Amino acid sequence: MQKKFEKQINGLWIDPLIFTQKFVHHCDIHICSGECCYYGVYTDLKEYEKIMGIKERIIKSMDETQPKDPDVWFEEQEEDDDFPSGIAVGTEVHNGKCVFLDKQGFCTLQKIAMEEGEFKWKYKPIYCILFPLVIFEGALTVDDEHLARMHYCSVVSNQVSTVFECCKNELLHLLGEEGFQELEEYRKVYLQKQVGVESAK
Repeated sequence: MQKKFEKQINGLWIDPLIFTQKFVHHCDIHICSGECCYYGVYTDLKEYEKIMGIKERIIKSMDETQPKDPDVWFEEQEEDDDFPSGIAVGTEVHNGKCVFLDKQGFCTLQKIAMEEGEFKWKYKPIYCILFPLVIFEGALTVDDEHLARMHYCSVVSNQVSTVFECCKNELLHLLGEEGFQELEEYRKVYLQKQVGVESAK
């Protein structure tokens, strides 16, 4: 059963857990080798089509650990209302990692965009960008199941920040400037309420 949330921004319910869930200070691929990408990710149908539209460019940037046959890059399409098109397409796992993750732990899709002088997330699926955030049943929340698999990000001693603090750029990308400002205001109000609740105990 879906939780009930108080705040909605840009059509997404906001789970306050994103304000309090502990997380690392920032992502560092040199430490974890892109472990969050080992299991593949779901893309929206339009994201899938964008990726397949540059498949020849992707193949050129792949290394020997990645499959260069586009026919094995994706799983079967499935219906999912959390995706704008209503269709989700999962990326396949090859050599123990997402097909688009190279041997250094870098995303080939992001590398291509940066090499072309484009915005780094131009080709990257939103669900890749957001981790450890996720959109589930219409709510922006923390992907705690995926986070629990991580050998670095899930270690308590490494969690010196919160998901919100670590993922401000990702949230700005998802919600836009106005949406992010609204989220910041909601965060302030929510945390003040929590202080009041603690004081009343």
